Amino acid sequence: MPKTVDPDFLALPLTPVSDAAISSAKGAGASHVDVRIERVRTGLLNLRDAKPETQADDTISGLGVRVIVGGAWGFASSPEISVDKARELALTAVSMAKTSGPLSTEEVSLASESVYSNKSWVSSYETDPFSVPDGEKIDRLADLSNRLLKSGKVNHATASCMYVKEQKHYADGYGTSTTQQRVRIQTQIEAISVGAHGFESMRTLAQPAGFGWEWMSGKVWDWDGEIAELPTLLDEKVKSPSVEAGKYDLVIHPSNLWLTIHESIGHATELDRAIGYEANYAGTSFATPEKLNNLQYGSKLMNVTGDRLTEHGLSTVGWDDEGVAAQQWEIIKDGLLVGYQLDRRISARVGRDRSNGCAFADSPAHVPIQRMPNVSLQPDPNGPDLNSLISAVENGILIKGDKSWSIDMQRYNFQFTGQQFHRIKNGKVVGQLKDVAYQSKTTDFWNSMKVVGGPSTYVLGGAFNCGKGQPGQVAAVSHGCPAALFEKINILNTVAEAGK
Repeated sequence: MPKTVDPDFLALPLTPVSDAAISSAKGAGASHVDVRIERVRTGLLNLRDAKPETQADDTISGLGVRVIVGGAWGFASSPEISVDKARELALTAVSMAKTSGPLSTEEVSLASESVYSNKSWVSSYETDPFSVPDGEKIDRLADLSNRLLKSGKVNHATASCMYVKEQKHYADGYGTSTTQQRVRIQTQIEAISVGAHGFESMRTLAQPAGFGWEWMSGKVWDWDGEIAELPTLLDEKVKSPSVEAGKYDLVIHPSNLWLTIHESIGHATELDRAIGYEANYAGTSFATPEKLNNLQYGSKLMNVTGDRLTEHGLSTVGWDDEGVAAQQWEIIKDGLLVGYQLDRRISARVGRDRSNGCAFADSPAHVPIQRMPNVSLQPDPNGPDLNSLISAVENGILIKGDKSWSIDMQRYNFQFTGQQFHRIKNGKVVGQLKDVAYQSKTTDFWNSMKVVGGPSTYVLGGAFNCGKGQPGQVAAVSHGCPAALFEKINILNTVAEAGK
């Protein structure tokens, strides 16, 4: 595992540039100034039927300066990283704040934070994916695709792999100076069947995570085993009956449940949404502040944490984009809503002493906004394994893998589909179903959770592409969870619903 940030990033004039911006902004009247110097490199490979279709390698770098003057924000950025440009941006940001100040409806203030001087942090990974030859990466994806195509049950196969290296230097006028490097990877391989039955597909359950190329080696995720099973599972799905709508008990695998957590808990407990300050992309939230310590969000088995500490988490950092150290905290305890996600501005706005480190900007050209940490449902330390969960169900469905979803602008009414739907009768899996969607209300759903799986069922899921803000920003976020049993959930037949 790399112990230090790449030397070529450290060779940039990080400290002289940030010092120049800070001194210039303070000299022009800023009460607060922070500086980010960033470089984000993104690689992408797409294969169709084991042949390369798309390849990209893009780098975004630059400098962003944010200030507060007279209680108003100012911000300026540039792709140029130099001392002269830093001074220019600082003065531009101050001028912007002075111009916008008379139009502001409230005075901006930030919750305080300790000072972290000359600190460094690197995420947990072994092999920088950008150090691996493109041919080797393509060969690995092509090999997995060819195994599907040779099965005789798969007509087409697609493979995609995205890998990101994010480097960031942060400094502010209080003395904090941090440098960080994060690596993450996401690979999806999909098998497609086309015939008299029409079109069916099924993709791998592997989740994006904060690993390097070792993620594809088979040491972390069993790619060979999953690819070997996928053609048979797809063939079974093709021949499976359409679900009969009604009430079923659901055993939901972490590869599906992570997305339900993201949409119905993650976005709902962003405090900027809950107070109505933010509504872009995902609306506001039903979990408003007066419900804190009052709302029974779910059953007493439900314990959800927020954190930026989990090893290999997509939202894991050393410090956020406002210089706040990574933390862990409770969001839901014994089913009760007890916490929110905060950045420094929202913390001050609601009278909190400290942010819990949820500020992030996806590029130097964007200002940091409150973004989701790793939000995870904790396993029952003594909970059952997956087979034991299944054995407790008389009439139900085991759901694996995420697909489409829909949720209202208050994060309350929703429906989700998936990749695999296995029929459970009398404690045994007896085949697959298709055209399945589960529908509920957030609090009804989580209060129906009757059994939480043990640590053996826990998987860290997540996404690269959580959107928020105006202009829009994208953030990667993880959601760990065990498998869990939910009783009497409404199941829709998606074909029948589409025909209405």
